[in-house]
Amino acid sequence: SHPFTMSSQKDQPDPTVNNDHLIKSTDSQHPANLIPELCRKFWTLGWVTGTGGGASIRDDDLVYLAPSGVQKELMKPEDIYVLALSQQVNPKQRIYLRSPPSFKPSQCTPLFIAAFTKRNAGCCIHTHSQWAVLVTLLLETVQSDLFEINNIEQIKGFGKGFQKQGNLGYHDTLKIPVIENTPHEEDLTESLEEAMNKYPDTYAVLVRRHGIYVWGETVHKAKTQAERFDRPPFMEETLLTYSSLDYLFQLAVEMRKLGLPWLSDIS
Repeated sequence: SHPFTMSSQKDQPDPTVNNDHLIKSTDSQHPANLIPELCRKFWTLGWVTGTGGGASIRDDDLVYLAPSGVQKELMKPEDIYVLALSQQVNPKQRIYLRSPPSFKPSQCTPLFIAAFTKRNAGCCIHTHSQWAVLVTLLLETVQSDLFEINNIEQIKGFGKGFQKQGNLGYHDTLKIPVIENTPHEEDLTESLEEAMNKYPDTYAVLVRRHGIYVWGETVHKAKTQAERFDRPPFMEETLLTYSSLDYLFQLAVEMRKLGLPWLSDIS
């Protein structure tokens, strides 16, 4: 286990001690250094704008979170929140081991925690990809809460599902559930958990007219299909999953423009 879990403490840490050692490291692979890198990448690729979107990384019991209200391309390790999963007994009273001097906790926090606790994820990201949003709008026109696509080569890059071995095949159908947006992001948590229960093999959940949540299954999973990132396996896996999904969403939007179906029977 992590050497600093504080799982035996019942109360919030001493407010005079901010535990800055949790986010200070010369290791480029430390979560507090990786999250700002992730967010800069999202901003550069246009996956987020301004202060939107978010990212979180789990290291055993410790969870590192991007804050709310900071421009993603300007984020620094000092801006990162840290909490211990073992201390989160009351969802309405979140206990943080380390908080930045400014900014607020992300409203994405309970949704990230759902990915960590229900899927043993090592990394969870939330973006406002225009292609993800457009796909949810296209599905809205047919009153659907499920994105499905098959017979596309890039589907082979996705795993079969939580605790399953191997990847999907070319003829398999990739399914990504869609949940309805809410005025406050934290209110999405129940719907997200319901979607995860209904579709246990999914690595992502779309949010109608909003964006998408994507997670990597586990810190310890071996590297797959390496796009040569100098990053830990869980982060590489999450980025690969997201990049492949964003490609498929863009492809799906273009297919719909041409009147082409997302599902076909060519096997």
